[in-house]
Amino acid sequence: MKLKGKVHKYGANVDTDAIVPARHLNLSEAADLAKHCMEDLDADFVKKVRPGDIIVAGTNFGSGSSREHAPLAIKGCGISAVVAKSFARIFYRNAMNIGLPIVECPEAVDGTRPGEILEIDLDSGVITNVTRKRTYRSKPFPPFMVELIRDGGLIEHTKKRLAKTKRRASR
Repeated sequence: MKLKGKVHKYGANVDTDAIVPARHLNLSEAADLAKHCMEDLDADFVKKVRPGDIIVAGTNFGSGSSREHAPLAIKGCGISAVVAKSFARIFYRNAMNIGLPIVECPEAVDGTRPGEILEIDLDSGVITNVTRKRTYRSKPFPPFMVELIRDGGLIEHTKKRLAKTKRRASR
């Protein structure tokens, strides 16, 4: 599975309150949360982001609370993946649960500037900075994780698997 998009770059310790401010936690739909994504960190983020774009950040991305609002807001904006030096553990899990690919690759973070184009191959773990013609390696996603992402997250993946099981049982 390949993803390609323009880079929006941030520093270290971008916490869940920076991703979606706590004053918007009464919202629960991705489209509603997306309107407020990064607004305190980058007021123009939602105006600049386009479907498929990629967030690149430093260490400890997604630290803070364990709520799913932050990855939902990111995915709702159309961000296709987040590449960071490291992620907060609960953010990592929440992102995977909703089908938002997150990739740890410090070299790609250091070698990428805002506005450049990245291509990420989740199957091989290869990240290509198309703008600079440089390639980096991250750990590839296992096939079942790529399938989960392709299906749109854990809930949609489970629904799909249950429907398959139901169809086989009815034959």
